[in-house]
Amino acid sequence: MKKTILAAVAVAAVGVAAFGVPPFTGQPTAGFAEGEAGFESGVRRLPNGVVEVSALTPMPGVSAEMVGWWFGSYLQTTEHYQRWFPQAHVWMDWENKTPDEYIGASHLVHEYIGDDLAMLRIQFVPAEEILGEVDLGEDDVAVCARVGLLEEPLNVGRMCHIIRNTEDGAEMRSRFWLGFVAERDGNEQVASLTGLVANTYLVRQLTLKNDAATALMQHCLDEMTILAGFLPGLFAQETAT
Repeated sequence: MKKTILAAVAVAAVGVAAFGVPPFTGQPTAGFAEGEAGFESGVRRLPNGVVEVSALTPMPGVSAEMVGWWFGSYLQTTEHYQRWFPQAHVWMDWENKTPDEYIGASHLVHEYIGDDLAMLRIQFVPAEEILGEVDLGEDDVAVCARVGLLEEPLNVGRMCHIIRNTEDGAEMRSRFWLGFVAERDGNEQVASLTGLVANTYLVRQLTLKNDAATALMQHCLDEMTILAGFLPGLFAQETAT
């Protein structure tokens, strides 16, 4: 009996080292849209090793509709992209883009996050893929994506912005989940040894750094604050009839 118990403890220890405690916690949900006291903007590590980044951006004078329009209809050129965050945004293009839609398209970008140049493929997907069951209000907008490397067929995280109207404009709650790794074949994620190993607790602990996550949080706060500053005027100008 003692040997059996020791063997079970050993197996459990290996499982904890590989997958965290408990092994399947840390899946994104839409709960953050309601706000979370103490974690409106911040960085934390989840029990499965994933690093979660949170950012809350007030957007006075903005509506959720404007943000959806920005991603789906207006944002087309590197010039547009650089206006969004002149100090950090370098280049952009689209893949699989259709007019007035962002879901199904991939935003290809070069941008500085902190001091590091990131070359990313941000594949916009329905919110349900990232968050599971989503209860959004009629006017709410969700912008959710798989985040991958541009120069390698590898996804490395997930993200979601939820924009809700407020009395003086809107607010955007953003979450990033770093450490969800999957190889890509075109637009599809595929099972692979790379994904199996990279999604273990130990590898996430070794590869995901809090400094980089904090830089991502600040980048998000900065770029969305800049966007909020010019979006109302731009929307009025471009949609005037």
